[in-house]
Amino acid sequence: MGQFYDFRIVDRLQTYGEDIQSNQLRYHRKRVLVSKEFTFDAAHHLHNYEGKCKNLHGHTYKVIFGISGKPNEIGITVDFGDIKTIWKEQIEIYLDHRYINETLPPMNTTAENMVAWIFERMEAALHEIPAYQEQGVRVEFIRLFETPTSYAEIRREWMYDE
Repeated sequence: MGQFYDFRIVDRLQTYGEDIQSNQLRYHRKRVLVSKEFTFDAAHHLHNYEGKCKNLHGHTYKVIFGISGKPNEIGITVDFGDIKTIWKEQIEIYLDHRYINETLPPMNTTAENMVAWIFERMEAALHEIPAYQEQGVRVEFIRLFETPTSYAEIRREWMYDE
């Protein structure tokens, strides 16, 4: 094997203020998209629909957030922990292990309707964080899987430009 593949333990950890300075922490000022996904289980049924989904049933949903912004002074666009906190405290509480026909605003609980509601909730929560306003943090897309092979997606331009 070549030298590139040789295993070694670093001699010394890089030290902030010695090996790297504050003005080096942010490498660029370009917009970057970060993504985080979550799952939740929920029951629902569809109104005015002839098919299996008119009956009460459940899904294990997966939601994927695509959020963009410009990195802050230490190179972070949006903290993954902040996305998780918003998800847990402001969105998931209405969805996970719930009968979502009762917990969501009046709507037919299709993936197409739900993904727009999730977009609105995440976008509003991000806008409440002053640092993220300065960085131009925004939701770019949300993809909501109802089954492993079926999803609805909403994109920023579809929410605001049409």
